Amino acid sequence: MSDSASPIRRRIRFFGRVQGVGFRYRARHAAQMYGCTGWCRNEYDGSVLMEIQGDPDAIDRAILSIESGPFVRIDDMRQSLIPLQDERGFYTE
Repeated sequence: MSDSASPIRRRIRFFGRVQGVGFRYRARHAAQMYGCTGWCRNEYDGSVLMEIQGDPDAIDRAILSIESGPFVRIDDMRQSLIPLQDERGFYTE
């Protein structure tokens, strides 16, 4: 991780086997481990929507940590950059 990297915020929708497999718990743990903030929630279509903010490398590492666990299978991710928010912590809905 680079100390000089500016924080970013990504909105990511995950598709695959992402509900009922501990995804949100793992996302919260990974975000906290890498110093990221944001939130994630299950969507009605079976996907998981997440907004995550932090150093770009930290975000990438958090995502790798989520998908490296058992049971989760990410088939597709749709990402976009969105404006930063003033927040503390990472929450699940």
